[in-house]
Amino acid sequence: MAEKDINIEDEETLEETPVEETDKEAEETVAEETAQTEESEEKDPLEKAQEEIAELKTQLLYKAAEFDNYRKRTLKERAELILNGGEKFITAILPVLDDMERAIANGEKTDDPKVLREGMTLIYQKFMKTLEAQGVSKIETEDADFDTDVHEAVAMVPGMGDDKKGKVIDCLQQGYKLNDKVIRHAKVAVGQ
Repeated sequence: MAEKDINIEDEETLEETPVEETDKEAEETVAEETAQTEESEEKDPLEKAQEEIAELKTQLLYKAAEFDNYRKRTLKERAELILNGGEKFITAILPVLDDMERAIANGEKTDDPKVLREGMTLIYQKFMKTLEAQGVSKIETEDADFDTDVHEAVAMVPGMGDDKKGKVIDCLQQGYKLNDKVIRHAKVAVGQ
């Protein structure tokens, strides 16, 4: 009978607690948990977004600093190239300068113009080879058609005949190219 009494007591306990109050408490508890979950879910995306913003700001600062350093480095390199860009060329023509100095020194020892002329010719040939090695070439003008890309007409020569019309008659100043880029136009007289 004791077992029946316990069961009855349990039933009585259940009967003593009104059902409506239990449902209200359960609903309030569920509502509180839901509100807390929603708040934590709302905070988590917000916190995540703020963390992401902070991380992106840091990355932006690093990239800006890196770009600034790159810009400064390229400006420095460009200035250095402008100052020292001709070093290779100057080094290449120094032997020609040495030859000219020797020719002047030896020219004082001799009065023979033929020897001086030969020396100057050799120096000229050496200088032209040095220029060609650096990518400098003469613009051809002999029997060439007049081309405004490489020639500059300084005189028009009339009465040369139809076969000389539009052709270079005479070169007054030689023109040069550096790696196929005109650095000085040839000044020429053109047949009309």
